[in-house]
Amino acid sequence: MMESREALVVGGGPAGAAVGILLARRGREVTIVEKTGSIHDKVCGEFLSGEAVRYLSRLGLDLRALDAVPIYGVRLARQKRIAECELPFAAMALTRRTLDEALLAQAAREGAAVRRGVRIATLQRERVGWNAQATDGDGIRARSVFLATGKHDLAGWRRPEGKQNDLVAFKMYFALAAAQQQALRGWIELCLFPGGYAGLQLAEDGKANLCLLVNRATLRNCGNDWQTLLAHILEFSEHLAERLECAQPQMEKPLALSSIPYGMLLGNAEQDLWRLGDQTAVTPSFSGDGMSIALHSATIAAEFYLSGRTPRDLAVRLRKELRAPIKLATTISRLMISAPELAHVLRAWPPLLREFAGRTRVPQTALVG
Repeated sequence: MMESREALVVGGGPAGAAVGILLARRGREVTIVEKTGSIHDKVCGEFLSGEAVRYLSRLGLDLRALDAVPIYGVRLARQKRIAECELPFAAMALTRRTLDEALLAQAAREGAAVRRGVRIATLQRERVGWNAQATDGDGIRARSVFLATGKHDLAGWRRPEGKQNDLVAFKMYFALAAAQQQALRGWIELCLFPGGYAGLQLAEDGKANLCLLVNRATLRNCGNDWQTLLAHILEFSEHLAERLECAQPQMEKPLALSSIPYGMLLGNAEQDLWRLGDQTAVTPSFSGDGMSIALHSATIAAEFYLSGRTPRDLAVRLRKELRAPIKLATTISRLMISAPELAHVLRAWPPLLREFAGRTRVPQTALVG
């Protein structure tokens, strides 16, 4: 079967669902194709900065009704030394399984066609528009395509290399002891260890999301084994060890993701392919701005598409807006791994931590609405 639509969105995460909502809201024929067929977890810190909260509200989501958890401050821990400060914006935490499902449901309510459990196998240009072939044998012809596949590349459409390419991401949920859960409430904690760093925050169900990055050399030294890696981290992070004392893991094994091009910022886009979210820019995880970039890029893409501008125009604008924050975030990310004494500096001067939190995100002057 061959379906014809005005716009095809490949990927139903925040960026893909957002652009689908905005285009459908303006009466455009949109199909969103999402490879997962049901609710699922993703490797993600699940931090929503003030910019993300603002965009999600404009898309029609009530985050408090979804039980999103408010976050007011950030702590940076190196062994038992801690630097902390209030965030320069109102932030929240919400699991991707809750957020993604809410966004896809909103897209369907706005009139977008949402196809679940379908993977796009090939994407090819035609004389006019695009031809996408799905793994179920169906095809979709579309005048325009929005590529929103997150950190995974679509075959034949790879992104450029990043600036920090040797990191592997892991994610595990823990049920914390009551006292540790209370101590974590309202905070996101960044814990440094030799070869990487970890982020810990509470989710809406009361469980703690531990999401971490480790370089490949350290992972190899740990035998590529999760339990050995976790023991390594807790040996050098007494603060995190205290948080996880008596904690119970909530998954049989962690989620993992490699080959992430951190620091990548698209220099130039194909004239007729709209790239969104991690397909156009990948900021280091510690900054917590990945979701904001996804939603910001989707919002600008919808605006440009509806006004007759091009994907290249989008790439130029996003590069101008995101070059400085991503460059700074990548520099800090490298220092957090290679020079953990950074934590001592920040402990002596906590305002610098707040400054970094403000300067590694989408600029306020760039936001829409």
